[in-house]
Amino acid sequence: MRVATDQDIRRTARTLLVQRGPEAVTLRAIARELGITAPALYRYYGSRDDLVEHLRLDVIADLAAELTEEVGALAADGAAQLFAICRGFRRWALTHTKEFTLVFASPTGETGSAAGSVATLQRASEPFGRIFLLAAGRILATHQLTIPQADAVPPELHDDLIAFQDELLTVLRESGAEFPPDKLNLGTTYVMIQFWARLYGHITLEVFGNYPIPLSKPDAVFDALLADLAREIGLEPAL
Repeated sequence: MRVATDQDIRRTARTLLVQRGPEAVTLRAIARELGITAPALYRYYGSRDDLVEHLRLDVIADLAAELTEEVGALAADGAAQLFAICRGFRRWALTHTKEFTLVFASPTGETGSAAGSVATLQRASEPFGRIFLLAAGRILATHQLTIPQADAVPPELHDDLIAFQDELLTVLRESGAEFPPDKLNLGTTYVMIQFWARLYGHITLEVFGNYPIPLSKPDAVFDALLADLAREIGLEPAL
């Protein structure tokens, strides 16, 4: 009976995820692959939820590192960086469908059943959320955008958006980014949430093959989405 290490466990969990999907990542399956007993895994993880959370964080870290490398090759232009991140995220999602499903599409209580298991912008302090928001922050700091007035934002969202603003400001401050806090108001926060919702929605439809019509040129459709999003906030279309 061999002794497994934490690295062995995570590597095996990642292999099961990629080859068979999130549902295949179980303590019993990992133990079987490693030739050990399932109880031996409890030395490292208290439950499957605990293991899945660590696996989710590993995937997020790898995605963020890949996108950070891409963005690092660009000029310090927030718009160019943000749209490069959008394209890189889509490319990663389409080529890492099982990881995308675990991290971005598993409803709480199912594949990733730990509370808050799905990575969204509410996890602003995590690597992926951080690089996305830092690029958005650079745009807000350096561009005059077309932003709705506070009275155009649905009143039912005000409390949630204000709470999210506080988290965004914390992330921006911790990153050392120079950002005027007065530019982060209800209108800008609302636009950011709408931007993410449309980007995420489009990519999710593509990943699961649920776009309303067959797409012969999906890249062109995605570029058109980015151009629309750019124009709506007063930026040059992302080409």
